[in-house]
Amino acid sequence: MEFRALKYFLIAAREGSITKAANRLGLTQPNLSRQINMLERDIGKKLFNRSNYKIELTSDGVLLKKRAEEIMDMVDKTREDFKSSDKIIAGDIYIGAAETEAISSIAKIIKDIRKDFPNIIYHINSGNYGDITEKLDKGLIDFGILIEPADLSLYDYVDIPTNEVWGILARQDSKIAKKKFIEKKDLINLPMIIPTTIAKNKSHNNQFLKWFNDDIEKLNIVLTKNLVYNSIFMVKEGLGYSLTINNINTENICFIPLKPKVKPRMNIVWKKNQVFSPASKIFLDRIYNSFSAKADSPK
Repeated sequence: MEFRALKYFLIAAREGSITKAANRLGLTQPNLSRQINMLERDIGKKLFNRSNYKIELTSDGVLLKKRAEEIMDMVDKTREDFKSSDKIIAGDIYIGAAETEAISSIAKIIKDIRKDFPNIIYHINSGNYGDITEKLDKGLIDFGILIEPADLSLYDYVDIPTNEVWGILARQDSKIAKKKFIEKKDLINLPMIIPTTIAKNKSHNNQFLKWFNDDIEKLNIVLTKNLVYNSIFMVKEGLGYSLTINNINTENICFIPLKPKVKPRMNIVWKKNQVFSPASKIFLDRIYNSFSAKADSPK
């Protein structure tokens, strides 16, 4: 399977037309069709359903499109990793981040690095636990910011200090909105919107389950969420109360912390035995200097 053939395939898939794709690539239509046919023979699967005016991906074509996009991203990232020279540190750093105020600490580190290394470019991809770990495992990002509960066994990591706490998002006109804090008994009969990771993760590092005495089955869970933003609208519509670490006070919505206070554990993680580019190594060193008083920076 040739890299060029994958590039041609992706453009054809995005254009939805062999003619349009050929014009974009500066090829003749028969030449591009031949390249696609060779790729199909190489894969052993039909990739497009063809008609007179358009082409559509088959189920195998959809799978190859996803894999080809990942390969292209990896190639682009590899090129960027080799931009550094002995005199100028350049390149790209890819970070996957959950929705948390901890990103402000990362922003301060980036700002500090840019004073000395202005040619490094940073790419922040927001996502949930599954999104971030999948990209980490495939080498599509260099670092991930994870919120507990998270399985850290596959990664090296540094704890990120945070002042955030778990709490409940509620409508201002709800019966619990005037409370200064939320206790376990307050949640028993409420319709709850909870993070997917908490619903699925019953491990020892699930701080909310410890606070709730592992009785999550007693909760009236009406929705699960992977990111907090969409759940705000569910709360506004009166569908439930959202468990979150984000202290959000927006129109008609208030945040009420849990009692006793529950602080989430935050980590910046990377693959074990990862080989870092010069740019990523600088970022990692600053992470250690900023967050870790105990760990030694890797050599």
